[in-house]
Amino acid sequence: MTFFYWLMALVMGATLLPSALFMGIYVFTGEDAALQRARGFWNFLRVFTLLCFNLLVWGHVAVAAWQLFH
Repeated sequence: MTFFYWLMALVMGATLLPSALFMGIYVFTGEDAALQRARGFWNFLRVFTLLCFNLLVWGHVAVAAWQLFH
């Protein structure tokens, strides 16, 4: 599970940093393309975060069921 935690943290960081970067570019330049990219990265970040949480919960349920019935 430790590998999974680090992998998901890396994936979330890899989408959060560009999102913040493009939002900063939008704030300083006002370009709509930068805003669209920031929104896209933010949406991917939300998807990856929810996926991580879902896998985390169901992973613990599966381990608990395995230990209960094994």
